[in-house]
Amino acid sequence: MSTLHTEQPHPDHAGLDRYDTVTLVHALVADQARAAQAVQASGADIARAVDAAAPRLRAGGRLIYVGAGTSGRLGLLDSVELNPTFSWPRERSPALLAGGERALFVAVEGAEDNCEAAVADMVAAQPTPNDVVLLLAASGTTPYAIAAAGAARSAGALTIGMANNPGTPLLAACEIAITLDTGPELISGSTRLKAGTAQKIALNTFSSAVMVRLNKVYGNLMVDLRATNAKLAQRALRLTIAATGADEDRARTALQASGQRVKVAVVMLKAGIDAASAEARLEAAQGSVHQALA
Repeated sequence: MSTLHTEQPHPDHAGLDRYDTVTLVHALVADQARAAQAVQASGADIARAVDAAAPRLRAGGRLIYVGAGTSGRLGLLDSVELNPTFSWPRERSPALLAGGERALFVAVEGAEDNCEAAVADMVAAQPTPNDVVLLLAASGTTPYAIAAAGAARSAGALTIGMANNPGTPLLAACEIAITLDTGPELISGSTRLKAGTAQKIALNTFSSAVMVRLNKVYGNLMVDLRATNAKLAQRALRLTIAATGADEDRARTALQASGQRVKVAVVMLKAGIDAASAEARLEAAQGSVHQALA
């Protein structure tokens, strides 16, 4: 652990506890900027992961998130948000968190070191060769994530490792390694800071890029969202208008006929067809609005 970048004392802020409050806040915010830089540096590896994951998910696979502590919670957050954002089925983005559901709210002592539990959790998830398993650990040394990676690879699933220290065991255990080298934390070892921020950015980038490749976006419009509340219903209306140029009444009518599905409403309005025909076109085009309209 003493050699890990994330565990080193920050060389520039040895007197952090003596800063006045304004200086302290500025220092914390400025250090977070390195998170985005670390993700930018790993862009080629993230792109490789997207290109490897998309065909498997298109063939019916799942995106399975695995982690412990902060990393596990960030993975769970990304998995949960795929459904309202892209209508990705909940059962196709499970999250395995060391210590189980209780670990969402309290630290479960020893959970991240339990390799047997990791293997059991992964076996219970029944991974297949079409599944994509995303394994997260800031240190890159978490036994739970490493053991889960081995079990997933044994089942033939694609494994993608994400860690904040280069050359670590988790990255070596996965087929695709994404290194987010954020360096020392401003508060030494507190990887919920910029290491966690980098993981959040990388997860957003990876899952969003995958969903674009799976035709969940038209232009840059989020046309596959699930309108589950009043705010999202208004967003669906605005997106339909933006995508088609239709007035509000026509857009609202199309959305009602389509069951509040923006993508179907867009094809209806642009192609001048009914909801059933628009849905059939989209199914034949694997969800691509461009191809459905061609």
